[in-house]
Amino acid sequence: MNLKKTIAQIHYEKDSKSLLIPLLEFFSFFYSKITAFRNYLYDKNILKSYKVNAYVISVGNLTTGGVGKTPLVAEIAKYLQTKDKKIAIISRGYGGKLSNKKVNVISNGTKIFHTAEEAGDEPYWFAENLRGINVLTCSNRVKAANYAIQNLGVNVIILDDAFQHRRIQRDLNLVLVDSEKLFGNRKHLPAGPLRENFTGLRRADKLVIMNKSAKKVDSSILTNIFETFDDDKTFVCNLTPGYTYNIYTTEVLPLKTDVTAICAIGQPEQFFEFARQKFNVIRTITFNDHHAYKYEEIARYKGKVVTTEKDAVKMLPFQLDNIYALKLKLEVDIEGLLNDRN
Repeated sequence: MNLKKTIAQIHYEKDSKSLLIPLLEFFSFFYSKITAFRNYLYDKNILKSYKVNAYVISVGNLTTGGVGKTPLVAEIAKYLQTKDKKIAIISRGYGGKLSNKKVNVISNGTKIFHTAEEAGDEPYWFAENLRGINVLTCSNRVKAANYAIQNLGVNVIILDDAFQHRRIQRDLNLVLVDSEKLFGNRKHLPAGPLRENFTGLRRADKLVIMNKSAKKVDSSILTNIFETFDDDKTFVCNLTPGYTYNIYTTEVLPLKTDVTAICAIGQPEQFFEFARQKFNVIRTITFNDHHAYKYEEIARYKGKVVTTEKDAVKMLPFQLDNIYALKLKLEVDIEGLLNDRN
């Protein structure tokens, strides 16, 4: 097992006895102090945040790992598109080969200008699946937003994974929480999954509980932790496995087929559980989050291969006819979620 996977297990394992914990906690002490001081500087307006001439929605989380931001961002974009809004999704472009110091237009809504390898898996997936919506990458969200407004005529900006990116002001701040993993061991990076203190949630307008299990989840699950978030501030978003299609032919894969499940995402076990609900999973293969696949890593598996839609976009160039992508269904009160803060 590699170091990344070992640390990820420590983050979500109760009473872990790993010998790495003392070292990780040493660095966590400094990480927590640095992030707290940075937030203090923004709170006191010593570090400046900037308003752009568009309505800005941020979708983020307090922890590392895959919580389910990508399908929710897509759902928000599609809903706003029905309201005749001109939308741009802005991502940091993590895992892509393009320099994120400059603004990269991945798609202008009609044409895709970069490959998944160049853009990163999430931006490319947005570009491939959301027609009529602009997709940009840049580490400077203010710079990217102003570019989209001035050059693409955008009036709504959706920031993907930007809760900690405080340099740009936002009109609606959405924070996602995994219904089962919650906040892991509640320690800061690298000893735990927290990117900042719980006090950071004061900046959130809405909490979205992402439920990827078959169990019913109620919004009151967080009441004991955050009493300030009442029912109209907390929403449940259910993610369930939909159909699974061949990435070239769109043929739907029959249920109970023998498959190899492969992914490179933040929380692989949740994807594998989805796959097990549909198919006979004979093996599971996990790569590090945002892994850049090589042809031989996938071609070695001759049977049916099931993967996530984000992973599938990186496998398209391989021209393998046995790759299937699992589409997720999302259920959420999108209108209530997007209402302005009270």
